[in-house]
Order: sequence, then C-alpha cells, then structure tokens
Amino acid sequence: MAYEKNHQEHHDAHHEHTVYDELICHFPYAVFSVACALTVISFVMQFNQQSALSEDVQRQLHVLFHNFHFMHIVFAGTGAMLTFLRRSKNMILGLLVGVLSPAFFCILSDAVLPYFGGKMFGVNMRWHVCFISELHNVLPFLIIGIINGIVLSKHHESRQGLYSLFSHFVHILVSSLASTFYLVANGFGNWYSSIGYVFLFLIAAVVVPCTFSDVVVPMMVAKGRTS
Repeated sequence: MAYEKNHQEHHDAHHEHTVYDELICHFPYAVFSVACALTVISFVMQFNQQSALSEDVQRQLHVLFHNFHFMHIVFAGTGAMLTFLRRSKNMILGLLVGVLSPAFFCILSDAVLPYFGGKMFGVNMRWHVCFISELHNVLPFLIIGIINGIVLSKHHESRQGLYSLFSHFVHILVSSLASTFYLVANGFGNWYSSIGYVFLFLIAAVVVPCTFSDVVVPMMVAKGRTS
C-alpha cells in the first residue's frame, strides 16, 4: 500500500507541469480549433448568402452559439472534475471546483472576452450571458459534465489518458465555435474585414480560459488540500 502511494506521488511529480507548460501544450489545439471555427462561420454566412446580419441570420447564429456553449460546459465540467479527482478525493471540494471553474471560465471565454473583443474593434456589441438569463438550460449540461468527470475518474489511468487527449481538443474546439458565434451573433457582422486580428484574439480568448478551467485551477486547488 505504501509502495503504491509512493509510486503515485512519484508519477504525479514526474508529470507536474507549470502554467506555462500547459498553455504551450494547449496552444496548437487553440490554433487549429479557431481556424476550424472561422471556417465554419464562413460556410454558415455563405449558405445564408447574407452580407449583413439580418434578424433571421442572427437567430440562427444565436442557436448555434447556445449549442456549442452548452457543449463547452459539459467538457469543462468533466475536465475540471477529472483533473481534481486525480489528485484529491475530497468530493465536496471537487464539486465546488466542478461548478465554479466551468461557470467562470465558460462565461469568460464564450461571452465576456468576445463581447469586449468586439468592443475593441469598435462594434456596438450586445450583452448576453446564459448563466444569468438561461440557468435552467445551463444546469443540466453542467450537472452531466460533473457526473461524467466523476465516472471517468473511476476508470483506469490509461483510459483517462486517452480521454484527456480527445477532450482537450474537443473542449477547445467547442469553445472556439461558441466564442466565434457569440462574436458574430451579437453584432460583429463585418468580422471578415478584420479576420487576421479576430484570429489572433480568439486564440488568446480560448486557450487561456480553457487551460485554467481544465488543468490549472483544479490542480492548484487539489494540491492545496489533498485527502
């Protein structure tokens, strides 16, 4: 028993990464995900054959934003719980992390940063946060994400590793799509004229919150109090 504990501590120490390491690790995912998101929004606008944002197009974009935002919440809740429970068995603290970390960082990456990003480009953006106006829709996705993280924490570490590789990319992908659709749906209809700056902004807006939500915050809280 003591050997297994020492082995696990040695394994965790060997795989300990700094915040900088995690950001660099997630950066390629963000680049490909944002590029994919911009491609998707390009096709959506092309299929609608609209040069400006009509009310019908805005409604479609809002639906797409909500779909990807809710999927983002699932992956964020799962990732936060799985990372925490790898390092601590304190379920009460884990549940707090599983709720608060996705709530804060999903709002930050999918709404707050795109909103102020649009403002930075001189766009008259509209403010919309689902955790405030649509909590009844948010909660089922958050609860399932947390339960999924708990279930995955019971699996063998090899399975968790396979899931982590897949989930980090998909987490960042759905966040990129949510951020992009929020940006356009809430006012930035002329995004293509500034696509280079939009590309750079979205990478930063996605990689930092997703990395902190999935890895940094759960790891730091678990290290601060293990049981």
